[in-house]
Amino acid sequence: MATTTTTVETSSGPVVGRSKNHCLLFAGVPYAQPPLENLRFKPPVPHTPWVEPQEALKFGPAAPQIATGGMTDAVPVRWDEDCLTLNISTPGCDAAGRAVLVWIHGGGYRTGQGSIPWYNGASFCQNGDIVVVSINYRLGALGFTDLSHLGEEYANSALLGTLDQIAALRWVEDNITAFGGDPAKVTIAGESAGGFSVATLIGCRSAQGLFHRAIPQSGAAQHTLPKAASARVTEVFLERLGIDDAIGLASVSVDEILRAQAETCAYFEGGAGLNNQLGVPVSAFYPAHETPLLPESPLDAIKAGVGREVAVLTGSNSDETTLWGYGRVDEDKLERIAAGLHAERLVEVYQKTRATDDPETLAIAMTTDHMFRIPAIRLAEARLGHTDQTWLYQFDWASRVEKLKATHALEIPFAFDNLHQPGVDAFIGPGDKPQHVAEAMHTAWIDFINMGDPGWATYETDARTTMMFADASAAVRDPAPVERQAWEGIR
Repeated sequence: MATTTTTVETSSGPVVGRSKNHCLLFAGVPYAQPPLENLRFKPPVPHTPWVEPQEALKFGPAAPQIATGGMTDAVPVRWDEDCLTLNISTPGCDAAGRAVLVWIHGGGYRTGQGSIPWYNGASFCQNGDIVVVSINYRLGALGFTDLSHLGEEYANSALLGTLDQIAALRWVEDNITAFGGDPAKVTIAGESAGGFSVATLIGCRSAQGLFHRAIPQSGAAQHTLPKAASARVTEVFLERLGIDDAIGLASVSVDEILRAQAETCAYFEGGAGLNNQLGVPVSAFYPAHETPLLPESPLDAIKAGVGREVAVLTGSNSDETTLWGYGRVDEDKLERIAAGLHAERLVEVYQKTRATDDPETLAIAMTTDHMFRIPAIRLAEARLGHTDQTWLYQFDWASRVEKLKATHALEIPFAFDNLHQPGVDAFIGPGDKPQHVAEAMHTAWIDFINMGDPGWATYETDARTTMMFADASAAVRDPAPVERQAWEGIR
């Protein structure tokens, strides 16, 4: 049976998509020039136009990365520096003016790609009449190395991946009408580093107006590096690479860059979410503030009112850090983990609020709160006084896989209604698929993307309403208040 194709004219030239999953899919569409030759370590620029129709029938390569074997990747990663592409799933290339979801993948700013099956947008197209866009952006050292000491043209080199995301949003603004979308109804969303990216864009003045709603999942506005820390990462990276000039950086192989990147990350790692040799609980090769693009941290910018026009739905999962865990934890190790969070006094608090939990469970609770739940609450609170358009959720459905519980990334296939996709069973475990939980979460996301309201009360400090997605989903008032209060004053 012949594949049905559709041709759409974009600002760069015509692209040819195909019918798939009762939608039209345009895969691997370039949104910016490849970061090759003299463009490496520099901001993205518009792609050179083409005249002949360009096939957009298969996904483009991921950004250069070291494979991690994550459960969400069904096949080995195919990567290339020519990676600045996006994928569009749409119910139709017509004049319907649909709401648009732009998904930014996670992966610690080092791995991932927009084509992972968990991010398949077909359910949003079919159930919500939504146009879905997923993007690739530069990662790791190629996307987030501060080379500003080499000259003004590198002033924002610590944020190239962020600039790629902004370039993709500008492409959407210019082109999405032709794919049946409305550029005035754009929601950005992402999980983990994708969620950090969304929160960073909320607090980025240069990105305002390119999106109107935002869903940072397991990622808030505290995860950027101060410039001094970013510069220290660069120092170690260049030492490992043995290069400190623009010509060398433009000509060295990507494999060498990835090797030096891995060595640099190993040098600084302090454990997931723990303070490291940089003095912050943020990893190497993350976006940097105190830069031209981000003069202040995203959280401080949001506290000052940046992003006030954007409706925000944010939250986290109940047991995020079971995904990587902390091994066997006894009382002494629990104390060391708390010290790594600069939160020694919280051990006694959690021992009282969770009196029946063992030290390992307490460590998971504390690190989950430190890295994800408390930052989400702080993002919501930073917007108070500027807007009443903020909603908070918590994903509480527990995996049937031993010790995973409501782990990091587990909510993604629920929000996308993709429980049937490869790798999901390994996360949710044996038994019937919890489709009713997926339907509840997916419906809330559809309602927020289409109408700007997920269906429960907005976040205010008098009630702190939080939607708990579980076997019996319900909005609750101020969950775990004693633990929340205990984090006051701790970064």
